[in-house]
Amino acid sequence: MRFHRMYSLFTSYSIHNFKLTNAISLSPLSQFRNFSSFHLHSRLKNVGFIGLGNMGSHMATNLIKSGYEVSVCDINIASVKPFLDRGVPVKQTPAEIAETSDVVITMLPSPSHVMNVFMGLDGLLQSSSSLQPWLFIDCSTVDPLTSRKVSLSVSDCALKEKEKPDFPERPMMLDAPVSGGILAAEAASLSFMVGGPEEAYLAAKPLFMSMGRAPIYCGGAGNGSVAKICNNLALAISMIGVSEALAIGQSLGVPASTLTKIFNSSSARCWARYQVTLCIL
Repeated sequence: MRFHRMYSLFTSYSIHNFKLTNAISLSPLSQFRNFSSFHLHSRLKNVGFIGLGNMGSHMATNLIKSGYEVSVCDINIASVKPFLDRGVPVKQTPAEIAETSDVVITMLPSPSHVMNVFMGLDGLLQSSSSLQPWLFIDCSTVDPLTSRKVSLSVSDCALKEKEKPDFPERPMMLDAPVSGGILAAEAASLSFMVGGPEEAYLAAKPLFMSMGRAPIYCGGAGNGSVAKICNNLALAISMIGVSEALAIGQSLGVPASTLTKIFNSSSARCWARYQVTLCIL
């Protein structure tokens, strides 16, 4: 029953938004086709990072360790203080981050936060007539529709300066949600699922490698968010299966600790067992 309800929610969302998401993901991106990612590597140095929670704080720290010039922004003063104490430039608003950054990375809790940071008052796209950043990377876990809406808004803006003839005429957006959790964020071993212009993905690889393992390119705008939802769905189903198996085993007299040992050394071995058994044990 729980699986059926989860599957229904997932498929109904996909069907309901099929026309709109396809229209957005297939929108013309011709302005990005005629440039080389080679010339963009020089424009990765100044990175603005917004969202310094349990994940974002480690991601920003790893960028600093890799030699990037990072400025940060977060509405939570306690989250900003460790960076301020280390002499990292702290900006008060997303708009201020955009003024001094070549690339802006966001790691936010929900779609509403993403929409507000990009398009709200003092948001990243406030000066839509001429933006300094040529690339925006959203690592938040949000729905594909939100990712595609923001991507369209970004591509509607203009760049403040165009350095080379084959430099993109407009800023670009990558949706790049992560997997691995807090420990992977701290260890710079996150997995990235990336959607957006492939040229931007190739140019941004050094950034991803500073925060995690080899990123995986998933296709056009919003496809990274699609991949993350599918990954989370598969994980949730696995956790339900492990939970049910442990509950049945215990009800029939086999302790959860014994079943865990069996799972760890048999065909039931999977990542979800760590999450479930830690909660039970």
